[in-house]
Amino acid sequence: MRHHPSRDLIIPGPAGCVLMATALLAWSILFLKAEEQIPILVYMISGSLLVLVAALSDLHKSISATISSNESSWDKCMTLTLLALILIFHDDHYTLFLLGTIMVYATAVLGLNVQLGYTGVINFSAASFFGIGSYTAAMSSAAGLPSLPALLLGGIVAALVGCVLLLPVLRTSGHYAALVTMAFALLFRVFLEVNEWFGGPQGIAVAPLTLFGLDFSQDMQLWGIEFSFYVKYDLACLLLLVLAFGFVRRLERSWLGLSMDAVRCDETAGACFGVDIARWKITAFTVGNLLSGLAGALYAMMLAYISPANFAFPDSLLFLSILLLGGMGNNWGVILATVFVVVIPEKFQVIQEYRYLIYAALVLFMILYRPMGLLPRKARNYGRLS
Repeated sequence: MRHHPSRDLIIPGPAGCVLMATALLAWSILFLKAEEQIPILVYMISGSLLVLVAALSDLHKSISATISSNESSWDKCMTLTLLALILIFHDDHYTLFLLGTIMVYATAVLGLNVQLGYTGVINFSAASFFGIGSYTAAMSSAAGLPSLPALLLGGIVAALVGCVLLLPVLRTSGHYAALVTMAFALLFRVFLEVNEWFGGPQGIAVAPLTLFGLDFSQDMQLWGIEFSFYVKYDLACLLLLVLAFGFVRRLERSWLGLSMDAVRCDETAGACFGVDIARWKITAFTVGNLLSGLAGALYAMMLAYISPANFAFPDSLLFLSILLLGGMGNNWGVILATVFVVVIPEKFQVIQEYRYLIYAALVLFMILYRPMGLLPRKARNYGRLS
């Protein structure tokens, strides 16, 4: 039997997950604390080289095997890693807002993953449903509705509007369906800009999240330590991301996910075996928009002010590029790509103005040389595990 030395570098079992999570936490702290452009570039290059070495050797197989065999431990380690980052940067407004943005974007793209990655339903208007959730929460809070119902209403309204859009989507396919969602994205922004009730092009203020009498927009002090108000928002974003991730994973592994796979792989073959194509497209589109709406509602409360510019068509392309970069159908790929797309331009200011150009180049590169994304989705195992 051939021996693979790189496999000996990974400790099997939960200890391996703890070791990898600790290394990731240490690198993240150093990278986020760096403020000068040269150290940031050094950390970017070092991280990229480590990923490249793992990809070219058998190390990535060992890492994947360790995570797959200890899935529960890895999930807990990643949750604790995010929690540790929030606590370490407890008084850094900028970093905490960056972490919150990553988590709400990842939640929204998980919804897009259900649509495109699981079911093959094309949606070029993901940012629009993200915006519907934001504006619904803003208007509901202004009308006196408590924060939690306003947050939930943001997801529900986004899902209901998506059902209306499905009427033309179901009657088309391929690039025609894509054009329908693109047209909706453009019309949504125009609608917001010309409607003064929604604040017009200037936008509107959003009431802060308030739960059980706790105002999330106020700084707090515990045990003599000052905490930024973003800590509370980040904890809420983390909770939403964990719930969305768990829900999407269970959906994928259920018989519902199996039916969605049938729609994505071959609609004709699926229909021949009794799969209701329209039903599963409606389910995927509704669930995906619900998650996007919830994420948008929480993002609006954290941002405190929204405008049509926050939900433009390029933002929909940004969500789509995250999905393509991470790997369609792979939930961990979504989170990895979200971190890459959100953090790198913010920390490395030299490329800030060229970020959309870089995103487009990355998408083209991935389509040509790695169409399955950074973390390709594993093939479904239809047999019984031994």
